[in-house]
Amino acid sequence: MKQILTSLFLFCILSIFAQNSDMPIIQSYDYALPENNVSPIAIGMGGLNVTYAGDFYSSYSNPALIGNNNSSVLMGSFRIKSDDPITFAEAAQFSNILKPKQLKYFSLLAKQTAWTYQPVASIHIVETPETGYGYRYYDYKLDKVQATLAGSDDSWLPISVGLNLKYLTGRLVYLESTNPNSFIDDKLNGFSTDLGFTIQTGSFTSGLAAYDIFSRLYWEHYNSEVIQSRIALGIQYETDNFNLNLGVQGKISQSTDTTYHLGGQYIWTWGSQNYSTESVSKSLALRAGLYSHNFYGTQNINYTIGGGYNFNIFRIDFSLNNKGMKLKDSELLMSLGVGMP
Repeated sequence: MKQILTSLFLFCILSIFAQNSDMPIIQSYDYALPENNVSPIAIGMGGLNVTYAGDFYSSYSNPALIGNNNSSVLMGSFRIKSDDPITFAEAAQFSNILKPKQLKYFSLLAKQTAWTYQPVASIHIVETPETGYGYRYYDYKLDKVQATLAGSDDSWLPISVGLNLKYLTGRLVYLESTNPNSFIDDKLNGFSTDLGFTIQTGSFTSGLAAYDIFSRLYWEHYNSEVIQSRIALGIQYETDNFNLNLGVQGKISQSTDTTYHLGGQYIWTWGSQNYSTESVSKSLALRAGLYSHNFYGTQNINYTIGGGYNFNIFRIDFSLNNKGMKLKDSELLMSLGVGMP
């Protein structure tokens, strides 16, 4: 009887320890990085957009930007990159690593609302440990469903505010074959919020967005975690066909890894008659930008270019993001969209 009670006591202690221990393998939750932006329009203009409302993916960058939207668009973006292998050390250090090829973002924009699905993180690795014996298996997925609400007020100056409400769900499976006790199979659920604000004065628009300011990820058997909060500020100068954007983004209440962004685009718009009855609207956009932590040397600067073409209700956009002008290492982000009635 005494042995049974002792065993039960030890089991309870181990259970409590498991419930309150830190989650191994994943060291950080930091997803609102410039290179993770889902919009080829934002990437093409320097990796950040908190002021340009013509970006149909702007609910990701700044939910306030859809405060005056009257369009309905169904769209999806895709990340394309060479299949470079991801090491276990990289996956453990950067929880935001995504698969090189995958659906990046899927969204329905309708008036001042947007509904979104995004695979935030997806990693699958089978790696031989440093000892050379056995293997390590690592599989981590995190998905997000997001609702965006926004509104505007022109009684003083054109002001817009917006809110993102996110539900996150994921799973981690890990095993080191030479150590069966290392096996982990755990699930998580969580929530997060973004807030956005814009104000327009003449040809200038100023914007602010705070990402993941209220968040919590709940693991089944480990401590709950928060997502790293970030804040972005920007200002835009805009004419009928041209806009120039300046922005800055960094962490909230932690050591900074601030990035500085510069970019712009020029749009050509024209119309033509189709079968002498219907007017066909077309537009062509060219974009360019850059961003960096300190702009010290070419290797520390990300250069971005992009473009887009719109034909009535159909649109296609793309962007290239590369560091140090190494085109062979560029990441391509493609987008397809169709207008809805």
